[in-house]
Amino acid sequence: MTPVHTIRVHDRQKGVEHTVRVPEDRYILHSAESQAVDLPFACRNGACTTCAVRILSGEVYQPHAMGLSQPLRDKGYALLCVACPRSDLEVETQDEDEVYEQQFGQYFGKGKVSYGIPLEEE
Repeated sequence: MTPVHTIRVHDRQKGVEHTVRVPEDRYILHSAESQAVDLPFACRNGACTTCAVRILSGEVYQPHAMGLSQPLRDKGYALLCVACPRSDLEVETQDEDEVYEQQFGQYFGKGKVSYGIPLEEE
Protein backbone atom coordinates (compact mmCIF):
# COMPACT_ATOMS: atom_id res chain seq x y z
CA MET A 1 0.00 0.00 0.00
CA THR A 2 1.32 3.44 -0.98
CA PRO A 3 1.84 5.82 1.95
CA VAL A 4 -0.38 8.94 1.97
CA HIS A 5 0.86 12.24 3.44
CA THR A 6 -0.84 15.38 4.73
CA ILE A 7 0.24 18.53 2.90
CA ARG A 8 -0.44 22.00 4.35
CA VAL A 9 -0.12 24.75 1.76
CA HIS A 10 0.02 28.39 2.88
CA ASP A 11 -1.13 30.34 -0.18
CA ARG A 12 0.55 33.69 0.41
CA GLN A 13 -1.07 35.38 -2.58
CA LYS A 14 -4.63 34.52 -1.49
CA GLY A 15 -4.01 34.58 2.26
CA VAL A 16 -5.49 31.12 2.79
CA GLU A 17 -4.27 27.72 3.96
CA HIS A 18 -5.18 24.41 2.31
CA THR A 19 -4.74 20.89 3.65
CA VAL A 20 -4.68 17.99 1.20
CA ARG A 21 -3.84 14.29 1.39
CA VAL A 22 -1.38 13.11 -1.27
CA PRO A 23 -0.12 9.59 -1.99
CA GLU A 24 3.66 9.25 -2.22
CA ASP A 25 3.43 8.27 -5.89
CA ARG A 26 1.33 11.29 -6.99
CA TYR A 27 2.20 14.88 -7.81
CA ILE A 28 1.05 17.34 -5.17
CA LEU A 29 -0.54 19.79 -7.64
CA HIS A 30 -2.60 17.11 -9.39
CA SER A 31 -3.80 15.66 -6.07
CA ALA A 32 -4.69 19.12 -4.75
CA GLU A 33 -6.73 19.85 -7.87
CA SER A 34 -8.60 16.56 -7.50
CA GLN A 35 -9.53 17.77 -3.99
CA ALA A 36 -10.87 21.10 -5.39
CA VAL A 37 -7.87 23.13 -4.18
CA ASP A 38 -6.87 25.91 -6.57
CA LEU A 39 -3.10 26.48 -6.54
CA PRO A 40 -0.95 28.49 -8.97
CA PHE A 41 0.51 26.65 -11.97
CA ALA A 42 1.39 27.19 -15.62
CA CYS A 43 3.39 24.57 -17.51
CA ARG A 44 2.70 21.42 -15.42
CA ASN A 45 6.09 20.12 -16.62
CA GLY A 46 8.50 21.41 -13.97
CA ALA A 47 9.99 23.95 -16.37
CA CYS A 48 8.73 27.26 -14.96
CA THR A 49 8.45 28.71 -11.45
CA THR A 50 4.71 29.47 -11.25
CA CYS A 51 3.96 26.61 -8.83
CA ALA A 52 7.11 27.11 -6.75
CA VAL A 53 6.84 26.70 -3.00
CA ARG A 54 9.27 26.95 -0.12
CA ILE A 55 9.26 23.87 2.07
CA LEU A 56 8.81 24.80 5.73
CA SER A 57 8.94 21.19 6.92
CA GLY A 58 9.03 17.76 5.35
CA GLU A 59 10.56 16.24 2.22
CA VAL A 60 9.66 15.89 -1.46
CA TYR A 61 10.95 13.87 -4.40
CA GLN A 62 11.21 16.02 -7.54
CA PRO A 63 13.70 14.67 -10.09
CA HIS A 64 11.86 16.37 -12.97
CA ALA A 65 11.94 19.92 -11.54
CA MET A 66 13.93 21.44 -14.42
CA GLY A 67 12.78 24.94 -13.46
CA LEU A 68 14.75 24.86 -10.20
CA SER A 69 18.51 24.79 -9.93
CA GLN A 70 20.12 22.48 -7.40
CA PRO A 71 21.06 25.45 -5.19
CA LEU A 72 17.38 26.47 -5.00
CA ARG A 73 16.35 22.90 -4.23
CA ASP A 74 19.02 22.86 -1.52
CA LYS A 75 17.45 26.04 -0.08
CA GLY A 76 14.13 24.20 0.23
CA TYR A 77 12.25 25.15 -2.92
CA ALA A 78 10.00 22.73 -4.79
CA LEU A 79 7.69 22.72 -7.81
CA LEU A 80 4.28 21.33 -6.88
CA CYS A 81 3.52 20.17 -10.43
CA VAL A 82 6.35 17.59 -10.34
CA ALA A 83 6.88 17.06 -6.59
CA CYS A 84 5.80 13.90 -4.78
CA PRO A 85 5.68 13.94 -0.97
CA ARG A 86 8.03 11.75 1.01
CA SER A 87 6.62 12.85 4.37
CA ASP A 88 3.93 15.14 5.73
CA LEU A 89 4.69 18.64 4.45
CA GLU A 90 4.16 22.26 5.23
CA VAL A 91 4.88 24.61 2.32
CA GLU A 92 4.19 28.18 1.30
CA THR A 93 3.61 29.51 -2.18
CA GLN A 94 6.17 31.96 -3.51
CA ASP A 95 6.02 35.01 -5.71
CA GLU A 96 6.93 33.70 -9.17
CA ASP A 97 9.12 36.73 -9.95
CA GLU A 98 11.14 36.25 -6.75
CA VAL A 99 11.91 32.63 -7.56
CA TYR A 100 12.60 33.44 -11.21
CA GLU A 101 15.01 36.18 -10.12
CA GLN A 102 16.86 33.76 -7.82
CA GLN A 103 16.96 31.16 -10.58
CA PHE A 104 17.93 33.33 -13.55
CA GLY A 105 18.69 36.85 -12.24
CA GLN A 106 22.46 36.43 -12.50
CA TYR A 107 22.08 35.99 -16.27
CA PHE A 108 20.50 39.39 -16.77
CA GLY A 109 22.57 42.56 -16.52
CA LYS A 110 20.02 44.54 -14.53
CA GLY A 111 18.33 41.79 -12.54
CA LYS A 112 14.66 41.37 -13.32
CA VAL A 113 13.52 40.84 -16.89
CA SER A 114 12.15 43.89 -18.68
CA TYR A 115 8.72 43.47 -20.26
CA GLY A 116 9.42 45.84 -23.14
CA ILE A 117 12.14 47.61 -25.02
CA PRO A 118 12.12 51.38 -24.53
CA LEU A 119 11.78 53.27 -27.81
CA GLU A 120 14.55 55.72 -28.60
CA GLU A 121 13.55 59.30 -29.10
CA GLU A 122 14.27 60.71 -32.53
